[in-house]
Amino acid sequence: MTNGSSKWIEAAVDQIASLPGIGRKTALRLALDLLRRSNDDVDRFSQAISGMKAHVKFCKQCHNISDNEVCGICANPARDASTLCIVADIRDVLALEGTSQFSGKYHVLGGLISPMDGIGPSDLTVDALVERCSAGEIQEIIFAFNATLEGETTAFFISKKLQPFNMKLTSIARGVAVGAELEYTDEITLGRSLVQRVPYGKN
Repeated sequence: MTNGSSKWIEAAVDQIASLPGIGRKTALRLALDLLRRSNDDVDRFSQAISGMKAHVKFCKQCHNISDNEVCGICANPARDASTLCIVADIRDVLALEGTSQFSGKYHVLGGLISPMDGIGPSDLTVDALVERCSAGEIQEIIFAFNATLEGETTAFFISKKLQPFNMKLTSIARGVAVGAELEYTDEITLGRSLVQRVPYGKN
């Protein structure tokens, strides 16, 4: 930005550039696009963002996003409550649901154990997961993590925490390349890796 630019555009660019994956050039292009739009368009845009922030909740059972206290997946009686797929992020739920290959329920950890990033088990929803498993309804746990060191570390830690419950532990097959992120994996590969899951520690 130059010294002669608008302070209002500068402020808008600063906020847009604070979003992940958006640099200042992209932020400037988006800000200028919004500037060219009608007041009604911009009002709808800002109301949608404000409404999302005000009304979207986290499911009290699985920690997925929801408009209600319990998300649609957890509330659906047709879903298999005996099979629980553990994922790191809400985006992973969206990716797996896009495959139409899973009929069970989910648990969103909110990240992966990563000492380098200062993320430990207490920063995740591991305790809530253990509490869910202690109820005795869940028979199989599926680890659906990125094929990274953090994913392996998290799966190992959780497997130790769940040992007392004597449940079947599986993980998605490695059709997903090592180092790849689930949200960027194509639906066919991701669906196949879910259907062809293997006992945890065997892949």
